[in-house]
Amino acid sequence: MAVEGFIGTIWSARLLANMQKSLIFGQPNVINRDYEGDIAGKGSTVKITSIGDITIGDYTKDSDIADPEALSDAQTSLNITQAKYFNFAVDDVSKAQMTPSLMNGAMQQSAYNLANVADQFIGTTMVAGVSAANIIGTTAAAKVPTLVEDDGTHAYDYLLQMGTALSVANVPKEGRWVIVPPWFTERLAQDKRFSNASASGSTDALLNGLVKRAAGFDVLESNNVPTAAGTGGDAGKTNSYVLAGIPPATTFADSTNKVEAYRPEKRFADAVKGLHVYGAKVVKTDAMALLICRKVS
Repeated sequence: MAVEGFIGTIWSARLLANMQKSLIFGQPNVINRDYEGDIAGKGSTVKITSIGDITIGDYTKDSDIADPEALSDAQTSLNITQAKYFNFAVDDVSKAQMTPSLMNGAMQQSAYNLANVADQFIGTTMVAGVSAANIIGTTAAAKVPTLVEDDGTHAYDYLLQMGTALSVANVPKEGRWVIVPPWFTERLAQDKRFSNASASGSTDALLNGLVKRAAGFDVLESNNVPTAAGTGGDAGKTNSYVLAGIPPATTFADSTNKVEAYRPEKRFADAVKGLHVYGAKVVKTDAMALLICRKVS
């Protein structure tokens, strides 16, 4: 028996809209969705196409130039590896005592929780995809931002180092972002180079989680910054993985392709279940930088 008044396509669209508002790592100005193909479910593969290199030649007066190159496209695959679901029910007796907004609130919470899990997955995927040349710090010797002036160990100084790593790799300055945990934001705020808005640029909140623009980055704050236990000299301590990059570096593909209402066979209740499938891939490993750091203990 169908739930009266339920329109699956409308609920699905609402679910996707709510998720996009909640994502930090997965928002458009941090990742891209440059893929081809439909996502049928977990195990699907979508293609990412990029243009190959173009040769630059020397021109000699009164001489023929070389024949035109045929543009080549390089394709890589993005695998849809994740499938997450929600499934909740509202008992008929309870429903009679609740407001009409109950279902909408439950859908919003489901969307937020799915987004939170996807956000963490994207961050972890990014960490694994950064070029070794662009990693600052190690799991055994994480960088520890301090308040000591002029010794290059401020949190802001590490932002500058990440920016330099990207510039050395010829990464465009336009669209650069960095995602930091709340404790790192606190450290940044204690540096006058960061707190001085006139030196840091606009403070308008244009992106989800935006703190402000500084050191050439849109500084975003997230509790989903990846963490991991330290090794060696940092054993027993928790390291944070601060990521920086540009949107073309990581491709994300997702689909909420199944949202269904139903009546559970053994309950007098309305139920809704939904499936979110997705995958992510770092396609430009040198267009990202990683700072392995930890809060001073």
